[in-house]
Amino acid sequence: IMTYNIPMGNIPAVGLNTWANRCIGLQAYINGVQPDLLGLQEPVRTELMNLLSGMPGYSMIGQARDDGYESGEYSPILYNTHRLYAEKWGTYWLSKTPEVVSKNWNSACNREATWAIFRDKVTQARFLYTNTHLDHKSDSARENQMKVIKTRMKQIIAENGMMPMMLTGDFNVAQDDELYTLFTESGVLKDCYTNAAQRFAENGTYNAFKPSRFTTERIDHIFVTPATTVEAYAVRTDSRWQEEPDGKVLRRNFSDHYPIFARIRF
Repeated sequence: IMTYNIPMGNIPAVGLNTWANRCIGLQAYINGVQPDLLGLQEPVRTELMNLLSGMPGYSMIGQARDDGYESGEYSPILYNTHRLYAEKWGTYWLSKTPEVVSKNWNSACNREATWAIFRDKVTQARFLYTNTHLDHKSDSARENQMKVIKTRMKQIIAENGMMPMMLTGDFNVAQDDELYTLFTESGVLKDCYTNAAQRFAENGTYNAFKPSRFTTERIDHIFVTPATTVEAYAVRTDSRWQEEPDGKVLRRNFSDHYPIFARIRF
């Protein structure tokens, strides 16, 4: 399972950082890693269609956050159709009225979560996967948005039976923030980073499009239910390309975030 914030294609970008170039790199990278599940943050519809056109075997679940249809950013789930079957899915907004497009608690913009109940075609295991992107400005919004997610995950389980759960996203909350503990100390979810049998994480998850930038802050996370075994975890700093004009190696990142990866076992 992976989570990856790929900034909107309309951000100011030149050269290798334009969407046309980044899309090609992202397709090649994701097809190479071949996650069974991939939660994205920030893509708009045209970007998603661009990506999926070069990713055979993957389908998408999700709705745009500004109209519940196609307007604005998505927090979509991409999944490997050869391995997984989607039984149920939906989108809710991280607000006081989750069923409709809305925002509260001084959130800078509409925020949403996409969920799906999957069945593994190989093992027949069923599980609930939720992907999201929390507000980037308001602590109050992030705290309440986390509470909405916890409540909805419990509700979906109550309606569909006990099963493993996983939650991915850009939470805009680092591991040393007290809001981070809303999940990790809840007894409902644990962080794959801290529970991995093998871990490769030489950097934090936000790189600002600077390949040499170093940080220890992880604002992108993969959470799973406590009984889930986390075999491996990685911040994938290999998600970049290089070119060699005039003999000089220039590196560029596909995104201003690094993707993170976890291999889990139920």
